[in-house]
This record gives sequence, C-alpha cells and structure tokens, in this order.
Amino acid sequence: MKNITLNNGVEIPILGFGTFQITDPEQAETAVREAIQAGYRHIDTAQSYMNEEAVGRGIATSGIPRDELFITTKIWVENASYQGVIESFERSLKRLGLTYVDLLLIHQPFGDVYGA
Repeated sequence: MKNITLNNGVEIPILGFGTFQITDPEQAETAVREAIQAGYRHIDTAQSYMNEEAVGRGIATSGIPRDELFITTKIWVENASYQGVIESFERSLKRLGLTYVDLLLIHQPFGDVYGA
C-alpha cells in the first residue's frame, strides 16, 4: 500500500477502509480483520458509526502490529467542545481498545469547534 506524507511529516496510506454503515458487530469485526489481512493499513471509524468496539476487535485479531496501522476516528457533534473532546476521545480509545489513534477528526463543523 502506498503512503503519502502530510505537511507535518506524518505518513498516511492513500487508501483507507471505511466502516460507515457496518452496524452488525460481528460483520464489522470480520470486515476490519479481513480488510487488514487483504492489505489495508488505514481503518476509518467514528463515534457516530456505533461500531468502534467491533472495529477495535477486528484490529486486535488481524495479526498485524498496531504500529503498522493508521487508525482514524471522529468526534461526534454533541461532543464538540474542549471538555467534550477530552471525555469522548477517552471513551473512543477504550471502545477501540487502543492507546492512541493516528488521526482524530471533528465529524461535522457544528458546536464549539474552536474549543474542540
């Protein structure tokens, strides 16, 4: 998988596996695991997708070391504030079973985006 280098020097795979609308936990876990085994190294999820736990299990059972993956998640609108991001991001990390993500986005530009 090819990577591109962002302006800050971080490398990101040019192709990512999105998990939007994979709501069944078993299907989400299997899809993520199989995507990683097929060569995907960028996995994209979000708080609003309601599948972070299953995505995390798919990552954990993929057999690929965490440092070889690029994981993105997104903060939902209701959490878009300074404190909201801190608290909801900690919950996302717990659901994903990870200690960090590579990219954290604000899902939609509503609420206190400056505070977020």
